[in-house]
Amino acid sequence: MHGRVKVKSTAQQEEEKRKEREKKLKIYVAARDACFSKRKEGIFDDEALQISQQLLSSNPDFATLWNYRREILMHLETVKEEDEVQKIYVAELSFLESCLKVNPKSYGSWHHRWWVSTRLPKPDWARELNLCDRCLSLDDRNFHCWDYRRMVVKMSGVPVDQELAFTDRLIGSNFSNYSSWHYRSTLLPLLHPESPEPTSPCHKPPQSSTPPSPQILSHRVCEEQLLKEYELVQNAFFTDPNDQSAWFYYRWLLGRAEREEMISCVYVCRDEERVAVAFSGPVNAQACGLLLVLDGLPQRVEWRSVHPRFKHSPVWICDFPPGTISDIPNEHNLTVHWTEKPTHRDCALYTGRSESWCRDSATDQELFRSELSVEKTSVLQSELQSCNQLQELEPLNKWCLLTIILLMRALDPLGYEKETLAHFQTLKEVDSMRSAYYSDLCSKFMIENTILKMEYAEVRVFSISDKNLTTLCHLDQLLLVTHINLSSNQLQRLPPQFAMLQCLEVLEADNNSIENLEGVYHLPKLEEVILKNNKISSLSDLQPLASCPKLKRLDLRGNPVTQTADVESKLAELLPSVTDLLL
Repeated sequence: MHGRVKVKSTAQQEEEKRKEREKKLKIYVAARDACFSKRKEGIFDDEALQISQQLLSSNPDFATLWNYRREILMHLETVKEEDEVQKIYVAELSFLESCLKVNPKSYGSWHHRWWVSTRLPKPDWARELNLCDRCLSLDDRNFHCWDYRRMVVKMSGVPVDQELAFTDRLIGSNFSNYSSWHYRSTLLPLLHPESPEPTSPCHKPPQSSTPPSPQILSHRVCEEQLLKEYELVQNAFFTDPNDQSAWFYYRWLLGRAEREEMISCVYVCRDEERVAVAFSGPVNAQACGLLLVLDGLPQRVEWRSVHPRFKHSPVWICDFPPGTISDIPNEHNLTVHWTEKPTHRDCALYTGRSESWCRDSATDQELFRSELSVEKTSVLQSELQSCNQLQELEPLNKWCLLTIILLMRALDPLGYEKETLAHFQTLKEVDSMRSAYYSDLCSKFMIENTILKMEYAEVRVFSISDKNLTTLCHLDQLLLVTHINLSSNQLQRLPPQFAMLQCLEVLEADNNSIENLEGVYHLPKLEEVILKNNKISSLSDLQPLASCPKLKRLDLRGNPVTQTADVESKLAELLPSVTDLLL
């Protein structure tokens, strides 16, 4: 047995490790307590810097210590010369690099680095960009580093085209670099903004180092550059069809700019002496300077949203004082001014008419897709063919299927409706975990198609029964609808947005799974509600109907609520205006 190394037992090894951890913990706790004690006593000296550095070197996510360290550094700024402060902060940057090696995604380290860089008397932004390059070469999805890089770019004035070339390099080396694709989407609208005139050539503004603001991000890319991007991204997803990064970017390319903020519709009702105004998006009419002028005279009215839950809403209403416009023989001219923009819309209430409106057509405004030039249509048709070919090779690729749907929506939403529904069904089977998402997205597209059909037919009836709808959207486009049929779908609620249907007279929603009627709130013209075979289980669920003053007919057959004791008498008390109750 002589000459052999004695092997320690597992129990001995564990015991030694435990003692070593306890020893380190005691040292760590003692240093921590010393730091806290110094901070409590207001001591900001070099020793405090040394102790906090030791602690943060092993645990760079100790936020309190970073705060204390900043207090120390700010104190040193007041007692040191500028050259000394420069040296202190340069040393701090070197220390931070060691912390980032311990945890490259440390919130505290990146935040502190940005704080130091902004206080450095003579910042070296080239060094910071180089650090970002090194960090991203190790992990190109380090979002902390991406955020820091954007701030460095802003402070150092790096030209936009140089940053775009940076994304070219990263995407070229790794198509799966989602962060680079996203960064690219923020740079392109700055460098190649969409021209107001569709036929104008691609216009490049002076280079700017300013990062894109939310308003700029809503703008689109000019067509010339857009067509180049289509080619770039197609190379990416044909290289690796199962990588999601390029597919997400392609969805952004197919998107459309936000609608121009404007008044899209004004509706006036003589009987209710009410005005409803629809905007292109949610606004706060009480704060945005909305002025109603009747026959040349400004009116003092109180604007309110269609539902108490909304402070911002696409539809707002107001009431005239009694007798203001109820005189049938007279004609009235209204103007709604949106002084914040400024923009306005006129509406004439003619003699003998009980209502009137002035609005933009959904078909004219291209609400749900971008207007396509001949060249872009040709390119998208070619893209659709390519994706169809890829789908034949990769029949279970969900990204390819979803992109085919989006291409069909961009090209001809009504013409491709049947194919779209079939692809959604395949998507639910291929990606069953996201079946609910696909159902909601399909519902959205079907509602858009139904709105377009209604617009083309110039009717005020909205019928979308037996389409497997799981959600309702675009209800602000249905302000003028008088009859809506939502029967035989999979709806579970009528959301608060449903209150935008201010002209609704008949609601058919039988054979769904509706439990909540929150959106049927204060609909002034609602007379008939058909809710057969739903899941309304209590009288409280019907409370919103009590706010509809003209409700006469209510059909609740096949709902659990009909089993409630004395339901008929209780409903008569809750809904006294109803004269035809079916239970």
